[in-house]
Amino acid sequence: MSIRARFHLDRGEFRLDVNLDMPGQGVTALFGPSGSGKTTLLRLIAGLDRAPGHLEVNGEVWQDDAARRFLPTHQRPLGYVFQEANLFPHLTARQNLEYGLKRLPPAQRRVDLERVLNLLGIAPLLERKPDRLSGGERQRVAIGRALLTSPRILLMDEPLSALDLARKQEILPYLERLHGELDIPVLYVSHAPDEVARLADHLVALDGGRAVAQGPLSETLARIDLPIRLGEDAGIVLDARVIERDPEWNLARVEFPGGSVWVRDGGHPLDATVRIRILARDISLALTPHPGSSILNTLPCVVEQIADDTHPALALVRLKAGPSPLVARVTRRSAHALNLQPGLLLYAQIKAVALVG
Repeated sequence: MSIRARFHLDRGEFRLDVNLDMPGQGVTALFGPSGSGKTTLLRLIAGLDRAPGHLEVNGEVWQDDAARRFLPTHQRPLGYVFQEANLFPHLTARQNLEYGLKRLPPAQRRVDLERVLNLLGIAPLLERKPDRLSGGERQRVAIGRALLTSPRILLMDEPLSALDLARKQEILPYLERLHGELDIPVLYVSHAPDEVARLADHLVALDGGRAVAQGPLSETLARIDLPIRLGEDAGIVLDARVIERDPEWNLARVEFPGGSVWVRDGGHPLDATVRIRILARDISLALTPHPGSSILNTLPCVVEQIADDTHPALALVRLKAGPSPLVARVTRRSAHALNLQPGLLLYAQIKAVALVG
């Protein structure tokens, strides 16, 4: 299953030129700065805008210029969640949800109301009108309305950008539940690093109307030939499993292919799946392990690649801990002193690991 999108759009000052092959499952984040083409690409996929190109969603052709085929938006089995909830103000939450449900005959409904209510925690809100809902509650109802159209794909255009931090933290766990429990591919537009790190499986990085990088999240973030920075620094995101908890020191040990690390205990039960983020600035390198240190986490690694960083005094080093990638930042002087080169065995000393979901 895949989503294949090829578009060329020229509006004078703005151009979009993309040729993408994205997975037809999980969450694909379209990430980049303002004006990079994220929303334009999403609107072309939805059929809300039109440009020369070709679009195929899990084997179904929605646009093919050569065959003069273009499905209008209302014929595309998609759900669209905008930055603003855009609920009908005169309808209750229940009636807004039923609006989405009634778009399909009963035989074509693959997502039922009860499941959406449970996934999004909106059963207590059903009799309220939008003016009696918080921003996060309105957005959850909007997501529910989109899901009840039983879409083949869910398009989300910065759905949390209009919310304050508290409301964003309220809704993110519900988005994680959708990710884990619904088999509907999601294209998620965002320029927020925390959302991408927490939700995405696949990353498309856009800049100036072009896809500068794309691929599985961890592998794409580990590219040092074209570093993709989620916010303040280069780094990687890994899926891990909780294997031990230390209540005395409020720590948990999480395991991923290639090793395990201690993190602050987030309250997750044993065997729970979590995500961790390790920044390049939080890794130091050593040729031998140093047990007498405040650094809790030391992993044996192999150097794969070395590249220039943004300052001439610094270098980025791509490492492999088993099959898992890591990225470290060191000074050029340290790289020379350690004689860093591809294939070298050494130890990554990880000063901090963030639990992101």
